[in-house]
Amino acid sequence: MPEYKCFVCNKKVGDEYVRKRVRCPYCGSKILYKLRTAATKVVAR
Repeated sequence: MPEYKCFVCNKKVGDEYVRKRVRCPYCGSKILYKLRTAATKVVAR
């Protein structure tokens, strides 16, 4: 299950708010982003 954060107030937004409509329940912002769990390293050869 992906986690989302608000870009304005930086609070975690639950998945149930993203499915209904894309809006932060805390500040009302429409800009959310999905958190990345792990960074990937690419080795150039």
